[in-house]
Amino acid sequence: MPTTNNQQLTTSIGIIGAGAMGAGIAQVAATAGHTVLVYDTNQTALDKAKVSLESTLKKLVEKQKLTEENAKGISTRTQFSSNLNDFKNCTAIIEAIVENLEVKQKLFVELESMVSADCILASNTSSLSIASIASACKKSDRVIGIHFFNPAPIMPLVEIIPAITTGEIITQSAKKLIDAWGKTTVLTKDTPGFIVNRVARSYYGESIRIYEEGMADFATIDWALKTYGGFKMGPFELMDFIGNDINFKVTESVWEQFFYEPRFKPSLTQKRLYEAKLFGRKSGRGYYNYAENAVMPNPTQDEVLGKSIFNRVIAMLINEAVDSLYLQLASVQDIDLAMTKGVNYPKGLLKWADELGLATVLTTLENLYAEYGEDRYRPCVLLKRMVKEKKSFYN
Repeated sequence: MPTTNNQQLTTSIGIIGAGAMGAGIAQVAATAGHTVLVYDTNQTALDKAKVSLESTLKKLVEKQKLTEENAKGISTRTQFSSNLNDFKNCTAIIEAIVENLEVKQKLFVELESMVSADCILASNTSSLSIASIASACKKSDRVIGIHFFNPAPIMPLVEIIPAITTGEIITQSAKKLIDAWGKTTVLTKDTPGFIVNRVARSYYGESIRIYEEGMADFATIDWALKTYGGFKMGPFELMDFIGNDINFKVTESVWEQFFYEPRFKPSLTQKRLYEAKLFGRKSGRGYYNYAENAVMPNPTQDEVLGKSIFNRVIAMLINEAVDSLYLQLASVQDIDLAMTKGVNYPKGLLKWADELGLATVLTTLENLYAEYGEDRYRPCVLLKRMVKEKKSFYN
């Protein structure tokens, strides 16, 4: 986490929403030296955010990650308000409220009527179109997506998402601003899920498919991907950690926005967990049982099975990363950065593809496509071309 040198910046940053994400972004901005104003219609949420910030700062001081002086400065620069008119002098505003298009559009229209003409209006949305949010504004060229990952003070990645109407100056200004906060920024097109939430669908979706086929249980699939892929958490552990309510809704949203593309199709397994409110750790049960005396299942540690699970999932992940490049969603470097910094993948997927061999990945996908006859397994045309031309992503 970057620490301020007590030189207060002239820019004032507005954060709309005092939930975990909004409060986290506010902490990052204040730590970088900005005056920060946090807004919420719920006074209880504001009070909770203020108490949480003080508690966090105290812990950082105890761990010697902040000095007492810097912590006091961050606290002093962070203000809380339930009056939207207080935001009229902000130079940039980031909203982190409910994922509802109409609510966000209404907010942006209200903000536009009170802020200066050059104030950046940004959304932290993870699933909605930036173009749709911007369409409500008279000056849509100053609306952009700035997508943090939770928890914002810890996770290094921020996706910068210009809509088709966003001005180039706004895009560069937003990127420069977040870079100055010590974050790793990647530029991506305004498409469903952007980079991370699009590409990562395969990690969850294909793993659930393997389970539904009876090939392996949750524990074995998690073990295989940690053992042979080096992932810090298996897909079922990670879904339980994120929350199966959140993960299912993101999957459903990406699938619908991609006009029901088979690669993103949600599973009935995940839907049933969602319907039963088995959200994972926060509800006490998900794919695993987190009750006090519950016994976690042991995986079947079979090398052949484990490697086959890994090969299938990694091929699907790489195919999605290649397709993102093919459709010019982002650059090779930004796609790989997004996955290593946004979801802690052990390697960038395009670099991983080079190491495994593009022909090997293509063969895995072609075999799956031949066996199942489903479009979810069709190899990206760019992957096929690169194998034919004996090309790689980095050499």
